[in-house]
Amino acid sequence: MDIKIGVTYTAKELDVELPDDSDRDQVLKDVEDALKNDGGVLWLTDKRGRTVGVPAAKVAYVEVGTVVRDRRVGFASA
Repeated sequence: MDIKIGVTYTAKELDVELPDDSDRDQVLKDVEDALKNDGGVLWLTDKRGRTVGVPAAKVAYVEVGTVVRDRRVGFASA
């Protein structure tokens, strides 16, 4: 599952790829809980076990994608 987090005062966004077995509803709840508390931190752990923390006060938006089963690379059409 892909998560994109927009951070205030920057044009870049953070891309975090969560494990495929992540529960979408739980991720949404975790994001919502972190953002309720302005002094809180949104913590996410990616597929490789790296932990990313973003201060809730700096989060501009969060985009929660679906689980990506296969990623195609190249110019072939399917």
